[in-house]
Amino acid sequence: MSNLDTLVADTLQTLERIAAEYSPAVFASSLAAEDMVLTDLILKNRLGIGIFSLETGRLHKETLAMLDKVKERYGYDIALFRPQQEAVDGYVTQHGLNAFYDSVEMRRECCRIRKVEPLGRALAGNKAWITGQRRAQAATRSSLAVHEDDPAHLMDKFNPLADWSEQDVWDYLRIHDVPVNALHAQGFPSIGCEPCTRAIEPGEDVRAGRWWWENPESKECGLHVVDGKLIRIKSVAA
Repeated sequence: MSNLDTLVADTLQTLERIAAEYSPAVFASSLAAEDMVLTDLILKNRLGIGIFSLETGRLHKETLAMLDKVKERYGYDIALFRPQQEAVDGYVTQHGLNAFYDSVEMRRECCRIRKVEPLGRALAGNKAWITGQRRAQAATRSSLAVHEDDPAHLMDKFNPLADWSEQDVWDYLRIHDVPVNALHAQGFPSIGCEPCTRAIEPGEDVRAGRWWWENPESKECGLHVVDGKLIRIKSVAA
């Protein structure tokens, strides 16, 4: 059995355990490469794990096109959670449409409105949630565990691809002919909102294009942090 086969088997076992022991559970998809691996595993194996995405109002058209690709391939409609319009309007009126370039605080406030608050609504009523995070993605994720306790949302959190490399992800997508975001072919290994994401240069960190004007240590949107700091949560025995 190849290393990829072992990773797939272990990941599928984790997903099956989530479905059996933590129902209802949901998967938060950004519609990027890692998340399409999990989407493929969840939907092909009919695990009954719901999939949602945060439609921030500032996503690339290529990202939004993935919704139709998933529907066409799997016959599944990914649920969308959007920010509260009054909160968006208040931010723009007070600070300006692109105030997130001005400071880390302004950027995190934009992320809080467009991503963190909608995430709370998306997770409500569930026992666990799943992400496509990997340890190799960034310095802020180097200690990522497959199974964590998430005190911010009072539930279990799973990162089934924590052990996967970038090559593992793309090998799986190629072998299984999984649809992918067209931006990946344009130099975007990590994709967020359009004004906060750029293509990277050869040799750069895979998340160098996210909030490229900030220091690497601050490059988290708030979905996985509390009070502006990365949640250093303990691993939970499998």
